[in-house]
Amino acid sequence: MTKIQILGTGCRKCLALKENAESALKQANVEAEVEKIEDINEIVKYGVMSTPALAIDGQVKFVGKIASPDEIIQVLPQ
Repeated sequence: MTKIQILGTGCRKCLALKENAESALKQANVEAEVEKIEDINEIVKYGVMSTPALAIDGQVKFVGKIASPDEIIQVLPQ
C-alpha cells in the first residue's frame, strides 16, 4: 500500500497539506496510509529544510508549499 508522509511540526500549513492529501486520495480513489511526521530529526532525514513537505513512499515530492489536491493527484502512483 502507498504511504504518504506529511512532514511538518504541526502548523496550520502542515494541517492544510494533510487535508489536501486526503482530499486527493479520495478524488483519485486511491487507498494509501497517511502518516504525519512532526519530529524535526525525522524530517531532516528526508533532506527537508522547509516545511510543510509531502513524501510518497519515502520520496519527497513537495517542499515548503501547500500542494493542492490536483498537484498531489499528479504525483500519486497509478
